[in-house]
Amino acid sequence: MKVQIINRSRHQLPEYATCQSAGMDLRANIDAPVVLKPLERRLIPTGLYISLPAGFEAQVRPRSGLAIKKGITVLNSPGTIDADYRGEICVILINLSSEDWTVTDGERIAQMVIARHEQVQWEPVQTLDETERGAGGFGHSGI
Repeated sequence: MKVQIINRSRHQLPEYATCQSAGMDLRANIDAPVVLKPLERRLIPTGLYISLPAGFEAQVRPRSGLAIKKGITVLNSPGTIDADYRGEICVILINLSSEDWTVTDGERIAQMVIARHEQVQWEPVQTLDETERGAGGFGHSGI
């Protein structure tokens, strides 16, 4: 699939690390380092703008290495970039650790997955079909 992209950053385009990777790393595009204090959140620009085909979205997700090693994650995970959005892709990072963390220019801060989606047409009904699970949730399936 071809996706139009404008790169106003100082960095390479996002790319897949392996032939079976689902996500591409997004890099910070900042003029100066940004310090994230514990529990602080910041909007970090990437310098990228995309045009997705109808029926697709870009999902912005945390990088597992940053999450486990540094406690840094994407706050609204996954963040959705709709097909009709033409603004800059930015990432809402939050520091869940107990130490300051510094974002530097060009650092890989998140990953982006392009995914197909559907739009629904609601069909109001009075009852739903029965299933074995029924209304069980929030720990219903066991320990």
